[in-house]
Amino acid sequence: MKRILATLAALLALAAPLASHADSYSDTVNLFKKAGQSATFFDTAYGYAVFPNIGKGGVGVGGAYGKGRVYAQGQYVGDTSMTQLSVGLQLGGQGYSQIVFFQDERSYKEFTGGNFEFGAEASAVAITAAASAKGSTGGSSAGASAGKNDAVAAGKYNKGMATFTIAKGGLMYEASISGQKFKYKPKA
Repeated sequence: MKRILATLAALLALAAPLASHADSYSDTVNLFKKAGQSATFFDTAYGYAVFPNIGKGGVGVGGAYGKGRVYAQGQYVGDTSMTQLSVGLQLGGQGYSQIVFFQDERSYKEFTGGNFEFGAEASAVAITAAASAKGSTGGSSAGASAGKNDAVAAGKYNKGMATFTIAKGGLMYEASISGQKFKYKPKA
């Protein structure tokens, strides 16, 4: 139990400085528009959910949390949050940005229908330059030799959704099982 509390405290400590960038949604969208293949998804996607700051930490048991916004056909339509719990070999903390594209209205409605969950088998493309890494909702680690704006990524839709991440900082060693759960609240 002490281990879980220490993990959660580390996660909150990591997420707190990231949350201080109050309204960075447009900056994050611009990063993804400049980052390799994720840019092409903006032209064809029905909508997307963008998370400027997700904090992640773990010592055996880990977790991640971030708040985001959902857009449909270019319009801001609601807020979302992402939580993740993972179990396995892991140590450290990191911050990253994430975007989930919706291929069509069906996938958008599936995501915004209440509580949506990616299973452990869902994957995300980790956008880093000169990296050979596989990202997944279970975690990713990669080294990069250039900036995130120089990145080239290869991504595709899986069941109507495509997910990309950009590492912001930190170091996380991980070989774990996890999934991401999203909650959606329409714009008031």
